[in-house]
Amino acid sequence: MSILYFSKCKLNNETKYNDDFLFLQTKHSWHLVDPSPWPLMASLGAFIMTSGGVLYMHNYTDGGNMLLTGVFMVLFVMYTWWRDIIREATFEEQHTFPVQRGMRLGMILFIVSEIMFFFAFFWAFFHSSLSPVFNIGGTWPPEAITPIPMLGIPLTNTFLLLSSGATVTWAHHAILIRAKKQSLISLIITVILAIIFTGLQVLEYFDAPFTISDSVFGSCFFMTTGFHGFHVLIGTIFLTISLFRIILNHFTNTHHFGFESAAWYWHFVDVVWLFLFVTVYWWGGIQY
Repeated sequence: MSILYFSKCKLNNETKYNDDFLFLQTKHSWHLVDPSPWPLMASLGAFIMTSGGVLYMHNYTDGGNMLLTGVFMVLFVMYTWWRDIIREATFEEQHTFPVQRGMRLGMILFIVSEIMFFFAFFWAFFHSSLSPVFNIGGTWPPEAITPIPMLGIPLTNTFLLLSSGATVTWAHHAILIRAKKQSLISLIITVILAIIFTGLQVLEYFDAPFTISDSVFGSCFFMTTGFHGFHVLIGTIFLTISLFRIILNHFTNTHHFGFESAAWYWHFVDVVWLFLFVTVYWWGGIQY
């Protein structure tokens, strides 16, 4: 387990922070990243994956094989690159407090970019619903479209995600007070709630009375909820990895940004779902 000592001293009316690590050999607090092949491999894998996806959608020969190759390359790089980051943070003690501040800023900017991503889908939804064109009957939802009742699976999933947001906060506070057992219990509950949410979402898709090709309503619905479901899946993996890292004693009460970033991401997923529930399921299902 990474052991971190932190001291704070006053010098000339200024607050100075000293990071005293047991095994860190450098004389400064900044992480100079070692040469790594993973950025190039990730770019190549993403290129092969997207190219293969386009070829597969246009029924080209071996487009599917190219897509799968790209997916496996991306997954391999995700595993190896994040493995190296965990080693740098936990065993090499490279993630000092100044480095953690930079990583927090990076995570915040990443979440802001994700907000803009979903903002585009909400914009498309409101653009289509506030002034429905004659092609879809001049009404919203469009003619012959039966919306999914919000009091069924959507409301259940809302309770599940809100509950998971509470349990992940419980886990965070447990880490801060060094209560390992509580952090494990609360994080296991969070992962279970996330898996149930995903299962119900898949069930809803199979029982949906419309498809993604049924007018702009189906496109907006499946694109928005589908990408949210994908983010829930990524967040579930994120939290599961944090769960195993807690078991392996990788976190301390002052050095747990890996879990903290997962918790931030999960709260972001919660908030997006609330907007989805209110707009797409409730307001979007009102006939007018």
